[in-house]
Amino acid sequence: MARTVADEKKTLRAILSESRDALSIESAASLSEIIQRRFIESEPYRAASAVVLYAAKGNEVSTDIIFAESLSAGRAVFYPRVDERSGTIVARRVRNRAELHRGAFGILEPSDSAEGLDRSKFKQIIICVPGVAFGLEGQRLGRGGGYYDRFIAQLGDDAISVGLAYSFQLLDGIPETGLDRRLNYILTESAVHRACDAPLPAPGTRTKEVHPGDYRNPGIHSWWRGLFHLGDNETAQGRR
Repeated sequence: MARTVADEKKTLRAILSESRDALSIESAASLSEIIQRRFIESEPYRAASAVVLYAAKGNEVSTDIIFAESLSAGRAVFYPRVDERSGTIVARRVRNRAELHRGAFGILEPSDSAEGLDRSKFKQIIICVPGVAFGLEGQRLGRGGGYYDRFIAQLGDDAISVGLAYSFQLLDGIPETGLDRRLNYILTESAVHRACDAPLPAPGTRTKEVHPGDYRNPGIHSWWRGLFHLGDNETAQGRR
């Protein structure tokens, strides 16, 4: 029986989630700091007047340093608030970590009364996106709800999307459907990869490594390739 995109995503999600959860608290904190510093030093961040962050859950790459630096630099900071009934995300402004409270899926989020993100007020918006795994061409594997795909589509092509990941989460490719949204950049502790100029680039578009860092390996673990066949599959019915 042929494997569907949903099957392959489920397998990847299980293996990569287990690998991320296996990180020690100290390792996750150390790598997260490197990734955040790299983000803060990046040109897209420096050009942004508004930043959309996420509150990390478990061993996800933290955004706490970015939050503090953004406030210090006078940038407007927003966090996503999930509406489970509509399956959507609304970005709301946060000026202090104390304004975040446990919400959908046990993730910290702003209150429903907080100021919403008005794109017309900002020259450039950059959004940090969490994920279980990422592909070289900007593909992203999330938890399976499709919230960020819809949110990125809502923000439009002018917003810069950046996936924050540990190097082992960056793969040659990720199975995807037509509704998945690709990211512009993927940042790991060892490199910054410019993935694409649009949410859905033409098939075959490759990434351009723009910050090789001090590592010969830019963070792509080629040994993952043998675990999965990421070829053409029938479109999955489920959404992530």
